[in-house]
Amino acid sequence: MGVNFDNTEIAFNTKSNADLKKARMLFKSFDFPFLLSVGPSLAKIVVFIGLKGLIKNTIFKQFCGGENIDDCNTAIEVLDKSGIGTILDYSVEGEDDEETFDKTKNEIVGTINASKGNNKIPFAVFKVTGIMAADILEKVSSNQNLTSKDEISLEKGKKRFFEICELAYNSNVRLFIDAEESWLQGTIDNLADEAMSKYNQETCIVYNTLQMYRHDRLAKLKLDFETTTHYLGYKLVRGAYMEKERARAKTMNYEDPIQIDKKSTDEDYNQAVKFCIENSERISICIGTHNEESSALGVELMNKNHIQSSDSRVYFSQLLGMSDHISFNLSNSGFNVAKYVPFGPVLSVIPYLTRRAQENSGVAGQMSRELTLIEREIKRRKTN
Repeated sequence: MGVNFDNTEIAFNTKSNADLKKARMLFKSFDFPFLLSVGPSLAKIVVFIGLKGLIKNTIFKQFCGGENIDDCNTAIEVLDKSGIGTILDYSVEGEDDEETFDKTKNEIVGTINASKGNNKIPFAVFKVTGIMAADILEKVSSNQNLTSKDEISLEKGKKRFFEICELAYNSNVRLFIDAEESWLQGTIDNLADEAMSKYNQETCIVYNTLQMYRHDRLAKLKLDFETTTHYLGYKLVRGAYMEKERARAKTMNYEDPIQIDKKSTDEDYNQAVKFCIENSERISICIGTHNEESSALGVELMNKNHIQSSDSRVYFSQLLGMSDHISFNLSNSGFNVAKYVPFGPVLSVIPYLTRRAQENSGVAGQMSRELTLIEREIKRRKTN
């Protein structure tokens, strides 16, 4: 059974005409690189001069569930009516003091507590840089010597990390550990591998994230499978830091960790989906993509390997406000889907929102595809 991703009636069933027109205007604005480059500064000015509502009712409303967990209840209920789960994602970025790390850990704990026993919230998620200093992760990843202050910071971060994983395990809540820049990822991988070994003995609780635009990730996936016996969990994404990765590799004169071209990324992504589904007796995956071909491949491979569409070992995921034609049509066909629903104070999530806009404006055809589908649905409604 295939899935028709062109059905805009299903894709935008929860959107009013006003919602669609607002989304059309927003996606059109992403075609202007200048707006994306000055967006963060403009947004902060708008908030500071008392026009927070302008941001909150446009880009924030499109891509975020609210400023706190309770605010997200509306989005959770709307998605649930279409059989789509919510992944609450505390999306405050760029903070780096111990007090903020503790606050972020408490927010993550809140998302796990909200998910406990709640089918509407099938996963929790966190970024390690939200609870531990990036420079410490980098030093450990590159085997640099740590100062005594660094050692204390590292231990505090690891303590937060395993408190989060322990709570998820005790609450029977599946937990995604997001991927980050390659120069931080070595430490994150080691922490995730340790957590999987500890908490995935009976079932899959902890999931690492593999950014398949890195040319070494497919090999890591296969090596993990060959060298372990516990359950493995992976969220598969293409990647979020390509320009930054390439620039740093060039500046610092080391091998570029990114695939040579998009075709290579797509091939490795699809190979990873295939490997995970063919080894689903031990691997659980989340196919995190806005790519129709990879989503269709996931469906095809599940059918080929006689995996029921409702099997909890396989999920599909997209971001709130993006690729509804994939999310809603998959769910309508009985597949497991969960949307990332970011939340946090408006001013604090502006870096996240800007990065998402820049990422997706850089994906060939992504914005035009969103616009085409939105305009097709607006036209369909006018003629019916």
